[in-house]
Amino acid sequence: MPELIAPDARLHAAWLDAHAEWGEGPHEDGFGILPTDEVRTTPGFEAWITRLAADHTTCTYRWIVEDGRVLGGIALRHEYTDYVSWAGHIGYGIRPTARRRGLATWALGRMLGEAQDRGIARVLVVCALDNDASARTIERNGGVFEKIGDTKFGQVRRYWVEIPAVTG
Repeated sequence: MPELIAPDARLHAAWLDAHAEWGEGPHEDGFGILPTDEVRTTPGFEAWITRLAADHTTCTYRWIVEDGRVLGGIALRHEYTDYVSWAGHIGYGIRPTARRRGLATWALGRMLGEAQDRGIARVLVVCALDNDASARTIERNGGVFEKIGDTKFGQVRRYWVEIPAVTG
């Protein structure tokens, strides 16, 4: 049974295994990794995890983990910023061998619950124009297509998800 957990330095080897599966160069959405992050060494990995934890007021990072394996990552950006305007409030990625299991749909649903708990009323979620699987994931979670947008990484499908207010 998968779970969403905060990034954990103890999962360095498991994270590196997932990272290697993506291969060199591709961006692993949802992990918050920057080109300046050095994740191969223990000190570099721990510094990256520390940076992610320090971002907790602006972004919630979670890893999708099952049986000690890192299967993916998902991030919820708390405010609408210039970055969010093209990248979305939520970014996620599932390692290739863990795809087609419904993990992204499940994790996105959980993060929409986190958005609701934070009082975020509306969430932008985007995916690459040619990523039909991600589009279906967003639509399964209530995403309403807005338009095709241009970013520095290419064209994306833009979806909005309305989040009901928490009452009581």
